[in-house]
Amino acid sequence: MKILRFFSLPLLMIFLYSCSSDSDDDPGSDPPVNDITYTKNVKPIIDARCISCHSNPPTNNAPMSLVTYNNVRSAVTGRDLIGSVESGAMPPSGADLTNAQIQILKDWQDGGFKE
Repeated sequence: MKILRFFSLPLLMIFLYSCSSDSDDDPGSDPPVNDITYTKNVKPIIDARCISCHSNPPTNNAPMSLVTYNNVRSAVTGRDLIGSVESGAMPPSGADLTNAQIQILKDWQDGGFKE
């Protein structure tokens, strides 16, 4: 019985430690690629960071509107929107998009542009 008590605490500690995780795969972190949608994840970024120039009609010499799903998808696939925000070319004034915001755009593309 003493041997059982002796091993119980270390085994319990190993079990508890193995159940915890400090990885980025934690369910509370960024949503998985297949859960990224335009409405839930992308539109709030575009509305907060892009619409001031990429409205309908565009202002401040912006070349296109980013008001609708189709506008944004077309900008990602045909106008290198992601490359523009990664390089810091967009937005031309104010703070750059965060790495997390850029990753959402990439994940949206990788996930098939879910609406």
